[in-house]
Amino acid sequence: MLNRVVLIGRLTWDPELRYTPNGVAVTSFRLAVDRPFTNQQGEREADFIDVVVWRQLAETVANYMKKGRLVAVDGRLQVRSYENNEGRRIRVSEVVGEQVRFLDRGGSGSGGSDFNQGYDNYSGFEKKDRGPSNDPFADDGKPIDISDDDLPF
Repeated sequence: MLNRVVLIGRLTWDPELRYTPNGVAVTSFRLAVDRPFTNQQGEREADFIDVVVWRQLAETVANYMKKGRLVAVDGRLQVRSYENNEGRRIRVSEVVGEQVRFLDRGGSGSGGSDFNQGYDNYSGFEKKDRGPSNDPFADDGKPIDISDDDLPF
């Protein structure tokens, strides 16, 4: 059997970090994910999908993600139910995120910090002191000088 969900979307609010009674970190947030088609008025619609992440990833997400950030989530769909105060059975569908990838820079323009300053761009693992980035594709804000001779076609 297979239960796999991959989403790319923008956060609709700042993530909410909580701790279970046993001290396990859990963070929840909602992603706005565009639908791949337009409605009858030619406008794009979006689905709003609840996501929950646990433990170290929960703390990393809460510390570095803000409303409006573009992220990818890889996880599984979970459906649970509970009884509310009025005695009604409530059914909840959410994605349990196993990996969260930050897809945009979180500079001061979007209200977050630059995630790449202290962490890799994947799943929140801390970087070891590697010094300046050796990534030839890193965006330093300068135009790229490419001549026709550099292109393979």
